[in-house]
Amino acid sequence: MGLRRNLGPMEVVGLSLSMIAPTTAMAFNVTLAAGAAGVAAPLAFAISTVVLVIVGLSFVAFARRVASAGSAYAYITAEFGRWAGFIAGWALLLTYAVFGAGIAALLGVFVDAALGNYHLGLPKLWTVHGTFAILLATFLAYRDMRLATRLMLVLETISVLAIVVLGGIILTEVSAKGGLSLAPFMPDKGAGWSGVGYALVFAVLSFAGFEGAATLGEEAARPDRAIPLAVIGTVILAGIFYVFAAYTQIIGYGLGNMKALASAAAPLNTLALKYVSRDFATVLDLAAAISAFSCVLASLSAAARMLFALGRAGLAPGVATVVPHYGTPGRAILATSGLMLAGVLIWAPIAGASAFYGDMGTIGVLALILVYMAVSAAAATYAVRRRDFVWAAFGAFGTVFMVWPLYNSVYPVPDFPGNLWPYIVVVYLVIGVGLLLLRPALARTSLAEAG
Repeated sequence: MGLRRNLGPMEVVGLSLSMIAPTTAMAFNVTLAAGAAGVAAPLAFAISTVVLVIVGLSFVAFARRVASAGSAYAYITAEFGRWAGFIAGWALLLTYAVFGAGIAALLGVFVDAALGNYHLGLPKLWTVHGTFAILLATFLAYRDMRLATRLMLVLETISVLAIVVLGGIILTEVSAKGGLSLAPFMPDKGAGWSGVGYALVFAVLSFAGFEGAATLGEEAARPDRAIPLAVIGTVILAGIFYVFAAYTQIIGYGLGNMKALASAAAPLNTLALKYVSRDFATVLDLAAAISAFSCVLASLSAAARMLFALGRAGLAPGVATVVPHYGTPGRAILATSGLMLAGVLIWAPIAGASAFYGDMGTIGVLALILVYMAVSAAAATYAVRRRDFVWAAFGAFGTVFMVWPLYNSVYPVPDFPGNLWPYIVVVYLVIGVGLLLLRPALARTSLAEAG
């Protein structure tokens, strides 16, 4: 029995938009980008938007031809063979699972911040909040993907609107004082272009998962139309929002206060208290928590479908089953949920919520950048064979440009334990190669069986 094909464009867009969790990204990642690029953080988000639209075109090129729950797994298999395809799917499984676990831990921080505005914060309960989020996401993803994706879209839209309102208020007040500036769209005098390059790592993290809609290839009614719309539309809309939100945070703090922004634990909360009110700050904190939950739901859904595709290829046939009544990959959802819960309950309490999110995000992005490079290279190769050199140029550019944030992720060598994460990703990929060597049938599975 196959997955139920009943999702329209709205549901597919809902998954991609929720995977990148724009509200959560702007509540946390602008501080990281400002710490690297100074006032030029919005410039990094603008550059990443253009680059990821080009990378997204490679996903579009394949989505029109191949509709698969395995997304990049099937795309890369079609061009480079089953070994490369399996490793790409294996890498995406890691990315989606760690993203979901990391954002689940961060959800509790936002809830605690909202309660803290009224001196009711209970910081030690963030593991409870994160655990509940994963369990609720599991229930929704298991029963009805159509309802789940619509819920994701509604929750994320509400969250984004809250930041847009805050940004509009900041721009209005700062403009009245003559404080608007174009400096955020030029390299910072102190950080320079190298700072912008390092900030691209966090900008790419903010977009990570935009391709998640491709995992719904077997459930979308018209995947050849719905998935390209979701992938490119998500990057463009999120990019515009990111540049706006990053600019308003830079301007709101003041061009001379980048150290304060870079060290802020809850910058949107601080700005809301400064420009609006405590109640509005609470609304923003809850909006970020809502965004985090929609991302947990989206990450769980995408990871489960990747595990389903890999299981169907022979990795673990037991997870490649569909719940007859709901038409969802039930066992894969439960298995993925268990992995995410293990991270939140075992690793996160040791590291702390924010550090755990940063660790998971770094590990996930390192694996994801490699997948982006591979998909772009596959699209370029396919285009060259068809003598379509415009599309080939897009694919080549996407592949080469992704080297910049990948390089800046590993050099200069991050402080401990950040210096360990590239090795974790390498070991994980080596395990994938080991699975192929131990189970050669994984590399002989036909494309139809893989997705």
